Amino acid sequence: MGRVAALGERSRVAGLALAGAVVLVADDPTAVRRIWRTLPDGVDLVILTPAAAEALESASAAPGGRRPLTAVMPP
Repeated sequence: MGRVAALGERSRVAGLALAGAVVLVADDPTAVRRIWRTLPDGVDLVILTPAAAEALESASAAPGGRRPLTAVMPP
């Protein structure tokens, strides 16, 4: 299995580093979409904060046309 990343606001994702997730801090929709387009290689699962998920509703696939699995954190 590939790596797990957490994408969203610092206050919501920082603690997931303790579980081994790659933490990708994005505090606004533009940053979320920019980071999504440049996901690190080997990321197969992205845990999204609700705000990050909303920012990605109309986003295209990640690099290479791949679309990793996503899970949205509860509000």
